[in-house]
Amino acid sequence: MGRVMAASAYDYVIIGGGSSGCVLANRLSENPDVRVLLLESGGKDWHPLIHMPVGFAKMTTGPHTWGLVTAPQKHANNREIPYAQARVIGGGSSINAEVFTRGNPVDYDRWAKEEGCDGWAFKDIQQYFLRSEGNTILSGDWHGTDGPLGVSNIPDPQAMTRAFVQACQENGIPYSHDFNGETQAGCGVYQTTTKNYRRCSAAVGYLKPVLHRKNLTVETGCTVLRITIESGRATGVVYAKGKEKQTVRAESEVLVAAGAIGSPKIMMLSGVGPAAHLKEHGIKVEHDLPGVGENLNDHFGIDIVAELKGHDSLDKYNKPHWALWAGIEYVLFRSGPVTSNVVEGGAFWFADEANAVPDLQFHFLAGAGAEAGVPSVPKGSSGITLNSYTVRPKSRGTVRLRSSDPEALPIVDPNFLAEPDDLKTSVEGVKISTEIFQQPSLRKYIKAIRYPDDGVKTQSDFEAYARQYGRTSYHPTCTCKMGTDEMAVVDPQLRVHGLDGIRICDSSVMPSLIGSNTNAPTIMIAEKASDMIRGNQ
Repeated sequence: MGRVMAASAYDYVIIGGGSSGCVLANRLSENPDVRVLLLESGGKDWHPLIHMPVGFAKMTTGPHTWGLVTAPQKHANNREIPYAQARVIGGGSSINAEVFTRGNPVDYDRWAKEEGCDGWAFKDIQQYFLRSEGNTILSGDWHGTDGPLGVSNIPDPQAMTRAFVQACQENGIPYSHDFNGETQAGCGVYQTTTKNYRRCSAAVGYLKPVLHRKNLTVETGCTVLRITIESGRATGVVYAKGKEKQTVRAESEVLVAAGAIGSPKIMMLSGVGPAAHLKEHGIKVEHDLPGVGENLNDHFGIDIVAELKGHDSLDKYNKPHWALWAGIEYVLFRSGPVTSNVVEGGAFWFADEANAVPDLQFHFLAGAGAEAGVPSVPKGSSGITLNSYTVRPKSRGTVRLRSSDPEALPIVDPNFLAEPDDLKTSVEGVKISTEIFQQPSLRKYIKAIRYPDDGVKTQSDFEAYARQYGRTSYHPTCTCKMGTDEMAVVDPQLRVHGLDGIRICDSSVMPSLIGSNTNAPTIMIAEKASDMIRGNQ
């Protein structure tokens, strides 16, 4: 490994420079007397595609991800599904589709009332959503306008996106101008985490404005080897950068913010987790905590894809001359297709109309084959895609160590569709998607629905389609869940049960998955965590 550097000391050592880590680094370093170190495994967000809204389509594989695939999915034809997780400063917020949704208030009330998370009801956490949000259009009781996270309307939605929203209305789904307001149900154009026609990641919104602070140190390209634990207290972090192994002390707390895959991995490498699993890999058990790596909960998105008669979607910009024109338009005028996040339109609706709140979410992509693992249309054609998922899936999976080697990727098993109710609801999502594509506003553009084709007719056909074409929606959560039961990893203050000097402050602490995209809720968690750490609540 090379030589070992002498230990240095900070008040807080943050592991992970993703959405939550950037928030923590900003808020904790507001006090000039507090020394903060942020460790990120990936590199800097130098790549121009990160900052162009349309760049999302190129970011689901490549050097800014970990290159993960799932374990064979028992209930999804034993497929190993690509599992994009970011490896770059800003984390998921640097490579995601920029869709800004916060979930339904009932999700957070469930955490508080049913899942042992006092202080996390919607009335308690709404202030942190508002504090983080810098909305350039909406305001009032449901929106903040001065927060670091820039949120704006898509400047000029694609023609296919507008047709999608009209087709939804023709299918009985009412129009909504705000999925984060009093009523979630409806269809419309998503707001995105963009500002001035550029992506506003947590790195852009939270971290870059405070990099000048002398009490904040940011290190990229770091592999965390373990958290040091002495007499039941986390005291620091051992990490490698290049060929050097370094040890830093955390005189107040170690804050784990490596995400729902990275955080349980780091905890287990540090000897904190299910004792039997740690012993299998020859890791000394510092603290037997059975819930670490359990309870993985993710959205299983299923795409349908249509081929268009003409070139009315973003796919036409795959041709070099159109791509060149799009680039010129963006550079000179900050307009055109580069300002699109691709996933422009969406809806929240009901598979079971007896439900009080929507149980399905839809994402419309003004293109085909934009993401890894998604089917496309014949070469030279243009297409559109509609993705749907069950918003509160019951299936639970695991994150496990492959070995004790910190460089080894973990074994990620979301266990998609393990629960029959998930399959039932998911199939309804596919059926509704095909109905939307058959409405007049879209039908006039569509040559044929290629996936699913005409052969998919019966319930069993649709179930088989769901198993074959479903995939992750990039929303892993709950692997170090908050609560008070025996499988909880952290308490409602995000302190690790049974250890001192350590908290986990990211999407892994969700006790159950919220019914929407997860970036804004992850930032909310970190905002609330920063107040708890500083004793402000």
